[in-house]
Amino acid sequence: MKGKTCNESRVVRTDLVLPNDTNNHNTLFGGVLMKNIDAIASIAARKHCRTEIVTASTDSVDFLYPISPNDSFFLEAFVTWVGTMSMEVFVKAVAEDFNTEEKRIAATAFLTFVSVGSSKEKPVPSIIPETDEEKKLHETGKERDEARKKRRLKSKELASFLTKKAPWE
Repeated sequence: MKGKTCNESRVVRTDLVLPNDTNNHNTLFGGVLMKNIDAIASIAARKHCRTEIVTASTDSVDFLYPISPNDSFFLEAFVTWVGTMSMEVFVKAVAEDFNTEEKRIAATAFLTFVSVGSSKEKPVPSIIPETDEEKKLHETGKERDEARKKRRLKSKELASFLTKKAPWE
């Protein structure tokens, strides 16, 4: 199977902060940003494998700077690491102040998606990083993949211990 470049999965979307999207600090709700991150990451994953996909995990979302109503923001997502059936997608949120034109990375995120194919499993293509940014993210991908697998095992162990009853039952 032929590999694909990170650029072949790249998706960019620009948005603005609307009043309904702000919290009591007059900044973009983290949950609104997370919803947008998951949406754009899923598009990047789907572009890479061209099969049905599901979100397997949101490995991290790091909020670095608030996004205010004076800002526009863009999200950039692309596949950085692949397993046999899974893909890691990196997303960065860049805020731009409308008045000063100052840009800052407001958040970064790593999500994992699994190709579920149609009726039979279909492995995902390998990834070919080209830029320094892509190469750095790809080089560190195996370490994140191993940490993700350990964390998933710990989550399953914890889930087996947790009660399934609602607190009011």
